Amino acid sequence: MKLYKYIILSTVLLLSSCNDFLNKEPENSVPVEDVDYTLTENMGQPVIGIYARARSGDGFSFWGRFGLMAIRGDDTEKGSTPSDQGELNYAKSFEYNQLGGYWALNGAWTGLYNMVLNCNSALVDLASYNEHLTSDSDKKLNLQYQAEVRFIRAFAYFNIVRFWGDVLLVTDNSQVLESLDVTPREEIYGFINTELDFCANNLPALRPNEMLLKGQVTKYTALALKAKANADINEWDAVLNATNEIITSNKFELYPDYYDYFKKPGCLSDENLFELQYGLVGATDIESDAWFEYQGPRQGFEGTRIGTGWGFAVPSKSLEKLFNDRGETVRKETLFLYAGSTTREGDVVKPSVASDGHDRVFNGKCYIPSTQMPEGKTKYGYGNHIRMIRYADVLLLNAEAKVRKGQNGDAPFNLVRTRAKMSTLTNVTLDQVLEERQVELACEWGERFFDLVRTGKAEATLPGFKTGTSEFYPIPQAQKDLNPNLQ
Repeated sequence: MKLYKYIILSTVLLLSSCNDFLNKEPENSVPVEDVDYTLTENMGQPVIGIYARARSGDGFSFWGRFGLMAIRGDDTEKGSTPSDQGELNYAKSFEYNQLGGYWALNGAWTGLYNMVLNCNSALVDLASYNEHLTSDSDKKLNLQYQAEVRFIRAFAYFNIVRFWGDVLLVTDNSQVLESLDVTPREEIYGFINTELDFCANNLPALRPNEMLLKGQVTKYTALALKAKANADINEWDAVLNATNEIITSNKFELYPDYYDYFKKPGCLSDENLFELQYGLVGATDIESDAWFEYQGPRQGFEGTRIGTGWGFAVPSKSLEKLFNDRGETVRKETLFLYAGSTTREGDVVKPSVASDGHDRVFNGKCYIPSTQMPEGKTKYGYGNHIRMIRYADVLLLNAEAKVRKGQNGDAPFNLVRTRAKMSTLTNVTLDQVLEERQVELACEWGERFFDLVRTGKAEATLPGFKTGTSEFYPIPQAQKDLNPNLQ
């Protein structure tokens, strides 16, 4: 397989607001053998290209993949009209035999593996640049760049293994994918752990917003992903060690206002360990793959310039009841964006016109007020960032690990509750931690589903779920047609 290298024709863009690490998509490509690796001042270009890919629709912001991740938990319903993306109904009821040909499932596979292949190519480039480096500082920077790329690759594999379990492990683009055997799930997690150890050892001990180019991943980003990956496989010593190191660094804190955190003020905040950045760069729009529109109100807003959405991935009625029973206020206002309501900024959501109520409520974590949108921009959620890993998740994983290890998890647990203006609790139990995660991380990246699976609660909670058969999506038929080993 011939390797191709993306050449960035624009320079790194340093902005003063939310958008401190935005880069244009690669605008041209040339065969790798035509790159002059003696021009070591260009060593950062492969890394810039990887970040650009990560935030693109072919990377981590593909709305079709998000829908498949979110739909299986009891916190999220499909939304939109009953027939639109009707395959998600089969995903919700775990009728996976109906999904082999679903375009979004195949798009999730190809997008994530394209991310892996791009990372493999970038690592080859960095190795070639490294051959021409002479100073220790440049060689150290090369290791940092390798670690940034390897983190993105590990994050891609984290998503791949969560989707499909036993999958292809591709670390060299000369491997023939059509004849490659699958690697067992436990070995994929082992690979992720090894990669993240390399990343933690070679990335700066800083917050992403402290980096020269704000938003670059750091040592603590790698540790946070390591904690999440090891929680999936119930390796709680590793979770505790990784989260303790993040917490005791005293680098991170929760953004004070939960409501504002999910809007422009929360971009590049001290809570964010990994985020995808978007916005207006000169005359160029850096946009997600309709990730925000996918979840926005279908009828739009009255008298504002905020555009309409598609109405997918809405909070469930059972989640709404849980919020009400708990007396949630701040987190409820943030998450539940009701048709016909007026936000605190004065934006009026148009009433639903659907007789079956499917446009009743939307995911308010994707809402950006009209007061925060640039002049002339109307696309729903324009200029906001997508939060991929945040400190609240780290704190709750730390609390869970401590409880599981017979320690007291009250301190990290209550930091999350206090920010949400909820009363503190003492001697918290595992069930209380899991419920706090359900509320704090509601409708974010399918976290509720993965929590139910790893705790063995999925079959008793999710209608249609069968332990041993419902944990992973089917490999897309188009991929099985290419490689018979994927059967």
